[in-house]
Order: sequence, then C-alpha cells, then structure tokens
Amino acid sequence: MPPIKFFLDTHVLIWWMEQSPELTPQQAICLGDYEKNKPFGVSDITLAEIGCLVAAGRIHLARDLKTWLQQATAAPLVRLQRLTPAVIAEIANLPEGFHRDPADRIIVASARLENATLLTCDRKIIDSGAVATL
Repeated sequence: MPPIKFFLDTHVLIWWMEQSPELTPQQAICLGDYEKNKPFGVSDITLAEIGCLVAAGRIHLARDLKTWLQQATAAPLVRLQRLTPAVIAEIANLPEGFHRDPADRIIVASARLENATLLTCDRKIIDSGAVATL
C-alpha cells in the first residue's frame, strides 16, 4: 500500500470535487497529477463536516450527499484516515496555542501521523507550522 503524501483539508476536498477555481495553482497541480500523488488522505471528520455543512445549507453539492461522499472517497485515489487512538493521541502533541477547532485538530494530527503535506488555505493552520502545507 503506497504511503499518503498529501492530505486534504475539508475545503480543499470540496473545491476539488466541485471543480472550484478557489484551489491555489499549486494545489490544482498536485491534485491534477493524481496518478503520481495518489492516494490522497481524507479524515473521517472531513466527511462529518461536509454532512453538517450540507444539512445547515451552507454548501450545495452537484450530487446528492451520499453519492458525493462515495465518489469523493473512492479508492485508489483517496484513502480514508480513520479516527484511531494514534490520531487522537497526536492531538495532544500539537503545538501550544494551536487553535481549538476539533475538526482541524484531527485533520492536522492525521496528516502529521502520515508525515504528509496538508493541502489547505486555512491561515491558522498554515501559520501554526504544525504540519507541512501546500
């Protein structure tokens, strides 16, 4: 099983699947070269976040949620990162002052455990230096 080199933050997964122009040029290149860069890591918490955003009417997807999530996490392109004891324990190793959003903490901890670069536009994560970002 190949290692995960790149991990996707929630907004990046949404933008990628919805073919949004909001991806940075570097993110678009990375995701576009999927044969070289797969599998992309996606946390279980990301799926929960997307479900909550749809339920709250904050985002609208091109397909029904269940189909969208199945397509967004299809192997071999994407590998789901489960919420394991190792992921939860890594949260405690995040730098002092890392922001308190539980989903972001899980996503960053998951990327760190995989020694993967996190594709994100979240300034709090980028500025923290807690994980390599693109």
